[in-house]
Amino acid sequence: MQSEIERVAELICRSQRLVVFTGAGVSTESGIPDFRSPGGVWDRFDPEEFTYQNFVGSEEGRRKYWQLGRHIYPVIKNAEPNPAHYAIADLHRLGRLDCVITQNIDNLHQRAGVPADKVIELHGNATRARCLSCGRSYTREEVHDWLERGVEIPMCPPPCGGIIKPHTIMFGEAMPVSETRQAELRARQSDVFVVVGSSLVVHPAAMMPLYAKQAGAALVIVNLSETPHDDYADVLIPGKAGAVMEQIVERVRQRLA
Repeated sequence: MQSEIERVAELICRSQRLVVFTGAGVSTESGIPDFRSPGGVWDRFDPEEFTYQNFVGSEEGRRKYWQLGRHIYPVIKNAEPNPAHYAIADLHRLGRLDCVITQNIDNLHQRAGVPADKVIELHGNATRARCLSCGRSYTREEVHDWLERGVEIPMCPPPCGGIIKPHTIMFGEAMPVSETRQAELRARQSDVFVVVGSSLVVHPAAMMPLYAKQAGAALVIVNLSETPHDDYADVLIPGKAGAVMEQIVERVRQRLA
């Protein structure tokens, strides 16, 4: 594995437009459960009950969603950035990072030190919510306080009375147009594209590495398990996100010294 780590460090040091793409394998190392993997959240709950259509169209759908959210949000709130987050933030501090494209909703890249304007969140951010009627923004902490005080279905206060929805993408909901376009653009403009902790099975996010590869970027995949895009990778490193990224960034520092 050391030769692969040296190769990635070399690519990063030569790069002019490095994009890092992160998935659930980064968040799980902070104790946040992977929703899709065996033993994950969707093994214990039926995802069909938590669609966007159920949420906006049914009071019961909203009640069920917020019951689940009341238990999941504290896990995200109390999670801390792990070595993978800090290593990626170090790439920014070293002047090597163009942006992070992430499937994660936990805000941990920003907390680790990556500027918010360099993080493209394809699936939203669980620390925020908004009213679907008037557009008013809320922190998830505000909404969680209501839930803890016994409010079953948070609604925007009068005179609006609109539905408050978490700023995350639900099943059946359209992807955010601006973020998806920006991610595709940055992927196509990249010269090195590093995937960290993603199984690359959720679309359209999983297309981003292919856009980069088609445009001529070197593709690096760091993931514990196989992905459908492994055959396209210039460098493939099976391993934990934090351990591998720490080693890569240490080699980058040595080369830049």
